[in-house]
Amino acid sequence: MTGSVVSARVNSPLLQMRDIGKSFAGVRALDGVSLTVDAGRVVALLGENGAGKSTLINVLSGVFAHYEGEIFIDGEPVHINTPAQAQALGISTIHQELNLVPDMSVADNIWLGRERNAAGWVRRGQTAAAARELLSRVGLDISPNRLVRQCRLAEQQLVEVAKAMSLDARILIMDEPTSALADSEVRRLFSVVKSLTAQGIGIIYISHRLEELDEIADTVNVLRDGKWIGERSVAQTSRDELIRMMVGRPVAEMHARPTDRDAVPAEPRLVVQGLTLRGEAREARAALNGVSLTLHAGEILGLGGLMGAGRSEVLQAVFGAFPAAVMSGDVTVDGKPFRRRNPGASIRRGIAFVAEDRKTQNLILDETVRFNSTLAALRSYARAGWVLPQRERAAATAEVKQLGTKTPSIATAVKNLSGGNQQKVVLGKWLLTNPSIILLDEPTRGIDVGAKAEIHALVAALAAQGVAFLVVSSELPELLGMSDRILVMRDGVISAEFDAATATQEDLLAAAMPAGELTGDEKGTTP
Repeated sequence: MTGSVVSARVNSPLLQMRDIGKSFAGVRALDGVSLTVDAGRVVALLGENGAGKSTLINVLSGVFAHYEGEIFIDGEPVHINTPAQAQALGISTIHQELNLVPDMSVADNIWLGRERNAAGWVRRGQTAAAARELLSRVGLDISPNRLVRQCRLAEQQLVEVAKAMSLDARILIMDEPTSALADSEVRRLFSVVKSLTAQGIGIIYISHRLEELDEIADTVNVLRDGKWIGERSVAQTSRDELIRMMVGRPVAEMHARPTDRDAVPAEPRLVVQGLTLRGEAREARAALNGVSLTLHAGEILGLGGLMGAGRSEVLQAVFGAFPAAVMSGDVTVDGKPFRRRNPGASIRRGIAFVAEDRKTQNLILDETVRFNSTLAALRSYARAGWVLPQRERAAATAEVKQLGTKTPSIATAVKNLSGGNQQKVVLGKWLLTNPSIILLDEPTRGIDVGAKAEIHALVAALAAQGVAFLVVSSELPELLGMSDRILVMRDGVISAEFDAATATQEDLLAAAMPAGELTGDEKGTTP
């Protein structure tokens, strides 16, 4: 009898979720969703924003205690009421919204609540050494004593991976783990994932980057509108089929180049010469060493490179995010020098900046769609220092309608919208300033394929009207698909320039990586 029970457990899936249901205030977020994960396998979980992916993993990770359905681990029924119970069962989650304490060190974040101590005193040396070993395993070469707030977003993402690895998880949930990573960091993370599955760990992998699935996933489960649509073997399905399952319709073209390269107007809209970032800013940011570029009206200029190459810093420096004491170089806008740069002056000169992290840098999450939509252009809806509510509401309503933002009303808090719709609010906010130059930093990070296609189409339409775009993206297919030209950065300088119509992903990767780092095998591999 005992032997048969043991055999059943051995043959049982590592995880089974059966007919999971969850409602919020009468809204059905999950309706009869099932998911199976075997030991040593990667199960991709796909769906548009709002499809129910986050709700499902929150049930599994103990965030939502009350749910319908059953959960089995190794064939044994379990009920998960708290995150602590989930961790005790060997379930670890890397949430899309990073769960780190900014003013604590990397090491303290990794071991938070599990500090190495003796007689109540934390052993700093042991804590740092253990953290350094975990950071090395994820390929992150930073001091474990660095404060998290001094780390770039991509570095923080890898700290989260190291933290999850420290928990000795049997089931690892990864929610958009590569959304802030450049291609070399993605490959490094994939090698970690493959090492974990070789140890028998089961992984639930959520990503909007469909091109990753061939390399990392074994099977794919698709959700739409809170319901399970189907499961497919990665080896036996196509990207087009997955997109149809996710959105309920074909998406014929994911990227749209706005014009032929020859049709881009000749007049420069933005000229940057010798842009240099120095001094204390280098402690937490990549240095810039004499960056020069020209952006024409109606052009989409892509900016590629690895994490830490200086891509985001170029956009921030042009917008005036750094004090003059640490910057030098000349910037010209529409033929006129732009010397005293700061965000307010940039807005007045027609420059908009969509920053990398929409939740902390672009939006005030607890405020409404209306508040966020009009924030950058508030002077246009005020008289004698008083906001005119009727004009403000009309402007916000028109922008929501124009961009197709899905929201119950403009009075809805932005935090309640999906990632794609939050990004539309960000874009709408800046469009109300009537910009002629738009700086986009990872404009489609963490949003679904449908919303991504809509944003690409919007950028193409605005470029056709003469708006100039400088775009940073870690997704090489996106850079190649939406850009006219691409500049690649390496170590704070421009290392190469390409015509996007003829360049390849291998070209961009070779230009981004230090000499000698690209192996023969990698040269023939699409990232």
